[in-house]
Amino acid sequence: MKINSIINRYLLREMMLPFVINTVFFTFIFLMTKILDITKLIVNYKISLSSVLLILLFSTPRFLSFVIPMSVMMAVLLTFLRLSSDKELVALKAGGVGIYGLVPPVVLFCVMGVVLACIMTLYGMPWGTLSMKRLTFQVAASHVDAGLKERTFNDSFKDVMLYINNIDLKNKILKDVFIEDKRSKNVVSTVMAPTGKLISEPDKLEIHLKLYNGAINQVDLKNKSAHSIHFVTYDVNLDLKKALAASSSGPKNEDEMRFGELRQYLKTFPQKNEQYYSALIELYKKFSIPFACLSLGILAVPLGIHSESAKRSKGLGMGMIFFLIYYLMLSAGSVFGEAGLYPPAVGMWVPNVVTGGLGLFLLVRANNDRPVRIGSALNLFKMTLKRLTRKHQE
Repeated sequence: MKINSIINRYLLREMMLPFVINTVFFTFIFLMTKILDITKLIVNYKISLSSVLLILLFSTPRFLSFVIPMSVMMAVLLTFLRLSSDKELVALKAGGVGIYGLVPPVVLFCVMGVVLACIMTLYGMPWGTLSMKRLTFQVAASHVDAGLKERTFNDSFKDVMLYINNIDLKNKILKDVFIEDKRSKNVVSTVMAPTGKLISEPDKLEIHLKLYNGAINQVDLKNKSAHSIHFVTYDVNLDLKKALAASSSGPKNEDEMRFGELRQYLKTFPQKNEQYYSALIELYKKFSIPFACLSLGILAVPLGIHSESAKRSKGLGMGMIFFLIYYLMLSAGSVFGEAGLYPPAVGMWVPNVVTGGLGLFLLVRANNDRPVRIGSALNLFKMTLKRLTRKHQE
């Protein structure tokens, strides 16, 4: 028992370092996808370094929800690849420690990954998404250009829809401006102008649009009348205070809700529709993705034990392939679940059941000294994906 305890501590220690390294590495890779947008904000809008760091911080929880299962699998895989390549597994077998004797520390390590990933999905992701939304409005207050995009309908301001075809950042000139204003009761105003100028007052949280040589079309819904006005100059005032208040106290999106909020939100649907299934999928994801640590971790044990794959250089590629297969199955489950082809719970948990079941099957074969054919396992996943694709096409 004492020897077994030493082995357990040894395996846990061996898995910790690869886990930390992989977590940092994959998080950095995912954050690199934000670099282009951040660079644009810095160059064009002079966003401060503190805002850049906050953007990276608020984006991290969403990335970590996928990075942690990937890192757990890679840590287990690389550990057993090293044990296999250094013939330590042979020494353990000679000492009377079988494959099953090495599983408990792996399960404990995977459970630790499940807990950490659950913290990210249940608390980290809603906090990060909501904080990012608030930061966006705060940046827009100081650098209004950052909140406006070309050829995009902007509905950040209450009862005002803004569309700008082209923005001259250097001269703050707007071209081909379209505004739908519903702030007046029973009156809808549509403002169109070929050019305009942007004036912001960050201290007052106000934005002024000065439009030139345009037209205003007003429709009175109560009196059922309409008229048109041509103007030389026209000022439109937009208040960011209400937008900031709405971002803090307004209705949340599904990815901004915590577990309890999602459950209450699901009760508000009188009938099951696409939006209901989307919210239900988001609810199941909060647990199915963290539990991938367990299924992928178990799968990594026989993959690392296999003598033909006992090279560390193959570990990264092998782990990425199996995680990619898991992610494709999860994405397919999301698509089919939102379409209502089968219950969302099936789509979210089948990837875990398949990878975990395959891991147990290969683990039994490895314990019985039967060759684990990686090619056969990959072919099994390939056939499963083909069947799912064929079903979707039908």
